Amino acid sequence: MQIYNTLTRRKEPFSPIEPGKVRMYVCGITVYDYCHIGHARVMVAFDVITRYLRERGYDVTYVRNITDIDDKILKRADENGETIVSLTERMIAAMHEDEGRLGVLRPDHEPRATAHIDDIIAMIERLIAREYAYRADNGDVYYRVRKFTDYGKLNNRNLDEMRAGARVEVDTHKEDPLDFVLWKAAKPDEASWPSPWGNGRPGWHIECSAMSTCCLGETFDIHGGGPDLTFPHHENEIAQSEAATGKPYVNTWMHAGAVRVDQQKMSKSLGNFFTIREVLEVHDPEVVRYLLLSSHYRSPINYAPEALDEARRSLERFYNALDGLEPTKGDVEAGYWTRFTEAMDDDFNTAEALAVLFELVRDLNRARKEAPERAPALAYELKRLGGILGLFGQVPSAFLKAGAASLPITESEIETRIAARADAKAQRDFAEADRIRDELAAMGIVLKDSREGTNWVFEK
Repeated sequence: MQIYNTLTRRKEPFSPIEPGKVRMYVCGITVYDYCHIGHARVMVAFDVITRYLRERGYDVTYVRNITDIDDKILKRADENGETIVSLTERMIAAMHEDEGRLGVLRPDHEPRATAHIDDIIAMIERLIAREYAYRADNGDVYYRVRKFTDYGKLNNRNLDEMRAGARVEVDTHKEDPLDFVLWKAAKPDEASWPSPWGNGRPGWHIECSAMSTCCLGETFDIHGGGPDLTFPHHENEIAQSEAATGKPYVNTWMHAGAVRVDQQKMSKSLGNFFTIREVLEVHDPEVVRYLLLSSHYRSPINYAPEALDEARRSLERFYNALDGLEPTKGDVEAGYWTRFTEAMDDDFNTAEALAVLFELVRDLNRARKEAPERAPALAYELKRLGGILGLFGQVPSAFLKAGAASLPITESEIETRIAARADAKAQRDFAEADRIRDELAAMGIVLKDSREGTNWVFEK
């Protein structure tokens, strides 16, 4: 298995620290608002990575944190006139609902920053003791960036380049403009916790360093997240963690690609910002999941109506092949599994894995016509491999008829017309049979004739 490591900027053979076991941490959501489609990309990517590692026999411990104290949370709670706990609990419940609809399995552990304040304070104390951090005269505690000689290694940038290109907030309390906050002194009436430096709350970066090492140890196998986290968040995590422990922090860094909307960066200011729940009001969750898997997880993906339509058509092709079959385990050409795992072993290349499934569905469609005895085993293999990607879990007929509720005709009326068409064909009134077929087709109802009878699907 080869995984692209952001730290080394190349694919590397994957060799976990403890044979057979994988410890993975992924940066989760700051729960001040509903999750957006960019969050869905990260959720789905690392869900598939976890599923596949387990399929390959690894014992995976998957940790994805929740940031439940942050400037944005304080601001939003104040704007809403609600408590921080009320806001964060509501958003966490919404996040779980969104990921559940997308078929994303829960992580093994979901630590919250507010539950790890003691661990955060202990890590800051170690950094101060080792002179990597200092308390400023305003009560904040800062990290000394220039003391960590490897700072910038994840992003391949040196300090002078970062200083020259950075829009660093002027803060006369810092020793150096590049230093970042570890502990923020509390403002009046602001949520806070007691510490050796006075009441306050943690900075964002230190939260993940403390939660990840508490859950997975001082060095672990994989750290993942979105494309916008490499700098400064993950760079700062490395600096904090390695300075505190004296050990390498993470062996393999993985980052999902950005989501673009109609080839533009997703942004509220551009009016092209979509929450997961807004998207799922219009599109089947599996269609959205398929779209997110249709490109390699590191590649940017374009979220657009035509892309979703194409994802829907692709899924219809799979479900049409499965419709009316009872998948049964049996002898199937081993090449499908071999090519599927070759694709996934190559840095979890879901686009190539889906290409293998298209080969399999072509074979299944041929078998249904030419060798029907082979079809149930091929259907079983298709569902098995698709299941590793979190796909093909619906009843085929239900998926294929989805959306028919909006038609100006009921399912019972559709069945009545299908029966009338069968009678017309039996009486060799083919003109009437064609008229009924064409009338239904004009409404998006496509008839499928087989030796078992006639079924129908709805195509938008």
